Amino acid sequence: MTDAPVHPREVLYRADRPFPIIPAVDHYAGSEKLMRKALALQGELGPIFDVTCDCEDGAAAGSEDAHRRLCAAVINSDDNLHGRVGVRIHDITHAHWREDMKVLVGEAGARLAFITLPKARGADDVRVQLDLLRECESAAGLSREIPVHVLIESHGALRDVWDIAALDRVESIDLGLMDFVSAHHGALPGDAMKSPKQFEHPLIVRTKCEIAAAAHGCGVVPTHNVTTEIRDIDYIRRDAERARHDFGFMRMWSIHPNQILPIVESMRPDFSEVEDAIAIICAAQDAAWGPTRHRDKLHDRASYRYYWELLARAHATGVALPEAVSSRFFRHS
Repeated sequence: MTDAPVHPREVLYRADRPFPIIPAVDHYAGSEKLMRKALALQGELGPIFDVTCDCEDGAAAGSEDAHRRLCAAVINSDDNLHGRVGVRIHDITHAHWREDMKVLVGEAGARLAFITLPKARGADDVRVQLDLLRECESAAGLSREIPVHVLIESHGALRDVWDIAALDRVESIDLGLMDFVSAHHGALPGDAMKSPKQFEHPLIVRTKCEIAAAAHGCGVVPTHNVTTEIRDIDYIRRDAERARHDFGFMRMWSIHPNQILPIVESMRPDFSEVEDAIAIICAAQDAAWGPTRHRDKLHDRASYRYYWELLARAHATGVALPEAVSSRFFRHS
């Protein structure tokens, strides 16, 4: 009797934490109408993008409790077909952030894909919020640990970005460009919030490089800020391509359904590399993860990790894979 094939996740990361493979788009929705519309589109396209229910900007003053409970209901609803719905809570200086955490984890923690923490002033703020998250998980009797995404929107957070990215539970480091530009008190021009200057101004270039470097250095996903354009598909695609290819971001925000597919398409791996990844990873698994040869080049576990992550990203971005490959590696994903 032959042993069952060993999955890449079980053999390639025995000493390291696997790099998170999550959808390439984080789509924000503030109202129930927009949340339901986003979930309907996610049901149609599949889990190639996440939906984030927004408590920070979505809740009207005085309606914070009703809004957080609405978000919990949406996360728990039958519309959430793929379990890829997260939430952004209020920032740590806001009176409602603790109740956001308690209600959302208590009512929807079993299905909550992630929690986004905005406007951290530094790593200590994130540690405080992580401590409460653990308390809420324990109180709710959860057996899972909810991932955390942290927005870098302040000078202090940028200063501490490596420490933040290294914290347990952090899965993504996100750039909040508009608040970051505003934090310069007029020293940066308003058009630094959009293209082309967002990719050219030295202070913004430095910021994007620092975030991407810290994220990759700590094995978490760097997530790019939103593009303000919602109609010009080529404009949206160019922004996503520059974020991906010039700065190494693996994920990007969306605020309008028109932005989702151009971003996903820009974040997809090149199909010729996907074909190589299929051949290399299938051969590696068949060889019990010993060395193999492909196109007269030798491969071992170092290159297997690269090609496995590429194949997993292809799957996460909706690249059509042969059924034999999907059933072999992604049947339970």
